[in-house]
Amino acid sequence: MIKILRQIFRTGIVTEPLPPEEGAVISEVGTKLEEAIRRRFMRSLTIRQVDAGSCNGCELEIHAVNNPIYNCERFGIHFTASPRFADMLLVTGPVSRNMEIALRRTYNATPPPKLVVAAGDCGCNGGIFGETYASLGGIDKVIPVDAYIPGCPPTPVALLNGILRAIGNK
Repeated sequence: MIKILRQIFRTGIVTEPLPPEEGAVISEVGTKLEEAIRRRFMRSLTIRQVDAGSCNGCELEIHAVNNPIYNCERFGIHFTASPRFADMLLVTGPVSRNMEIALRRTYNATPPPKLVVAAGDCGCNGGIFGETYASLGGIDKVIPVDAYIPGCPPTPVALLNGILRAIGNK
């Protein structure tokens, strides 16, 4: 254990800080997001992320939203493993035929009022996969969608803006 701690102290912080202009954008979006979350949900927004058949590019950006640089928790956004505790479903990828039933069940298990956000080009319209023998296309072919976040993959700032749009639409 001591050996690991020494290595951590020797290595130090290896992440790169955000450029100042992007940090300002994140703070601005975050402030609006925090106000909207407090107004609509009283304290925090709980999100259940669902991969409906993506290439995992969008998931990497969603993980970035959770990392110490973007730190979505400071704005009141929390992720959960259970749809029963979620206020919002953040769905990525085109809906594969194997995930159709699971996505419907997850949607039905989420208590009302629920929000659904389709993230990435694949979630919006099927992206490069489109509608094929293995893919049904965009998320809206299976469940109703409140907001779309285009991009392949969308940036963390775009994800935060899309979540803000979804909260503002209801």
